[in-house]
Parts: sequence; C-alpha cells; structure tokens
Amino acid sequence: MNAELMRLMGNVIRTGIVFATDASTGCVRVQSGELKTDWLRWNVARAGAFKIWIPPAIGEQVLIACIGGNPETAMIIGSLYSNDNPAPGSSLKEMVITAPDGAVIRYDANAGALSATGMKTASFEASVSVTLKTPVVECTQHLKAATFEITQGGKMTGSVEHSGGGFTS
Repeated sequence: MNAELMRLMGNVIRTGIVFATDASTGCVRVQSGELKTDWLRWNVARAGAFKIWIPPAIGEQVLIACIGGNPETAMIIGSLYSNDNPAPGSSLKEMVITAPDGAVIRYDANAGALSATGMKTASFEASVSVTLKTPVVECTQHLKAATFEITQGGKMTGSVEHSGGGFTS
C-alpha cells in the first residue's frame, strides 16, 4: 500500500478533544493529535420532528468520522468517557443524565425509582391536566395552590389558619 492510502485509512476514524463550541451553528472544533479541525457538526439522538439538544462541552472526548479519510469531510459521530469526563453511573440497569450545574436525573430499573435532584426550580405546564396516580403524594415543605378541590374526603391535622373569605362545611 502506498503512503497516501495509508494516511487516508488512518484518518477514517479518529478521536479528539473539543476545544471550541458555537451554539448558534451547532458546531464544535476538535483537536486530534496535531490536527485542529474546522467547525464540525455533532451527532444527535434525534433531528427530525422530535429533536434533542445536548451540545458537546469543551474538553469532551469525541469520535470523528472522515469520509474517504479526508478530515475536511469530518463529522462527530459520538462521545467517549474519559479520565476527565468519566461515566456518571456504573449499573447496567440505570440511566443517568448529569448537567454542569450538578443537576442529576436518574432512573434505577432495579429499584423502579426515578429521581431528579440538584435543580433550583422545576416546572411542568400542561394545557389540559396533570395526573399523579399513586397511593400517596407527599410534599415535605410548603404547598401553595391557587384553588383546590377535594372530592373523596380526607383529614387535616396540625394548626390551620383561615383568613379572607368564607369557610363552610
């Protein structure tokens, strides 16, 4: 095989580190050995009617595919865990998503448990209704509602204060 063919074959798949990002274009630049790429698009889980936006971070290790071994045709086809960015979980029965601010969304299939932690605020908005179908819904702090309706009875314990309006039973 000649040297040019060997060079092209060696460039078909490369690893590299993201060193620049441009959120407005959805592109990053990657350093792979001595090569610093031009702006490259990254692989996404969905880009049709349903879309997912999770941009690569500076310092993230990525896998690059170069069509025909030509780095000018490169695109990012995936990310790799590394010493600088290790996997956030270690169970084969767990899905974990982490964010740079420390927020974590975790589903543990062994326990059947979903948790979302580390967020400052969370909001859910639905145009028709939200249903929580479970034997118990527990709020451990202050619960505030603009209106409420209890349709099947219940009980109140502890101190309750009423002001500003009628209260009937």
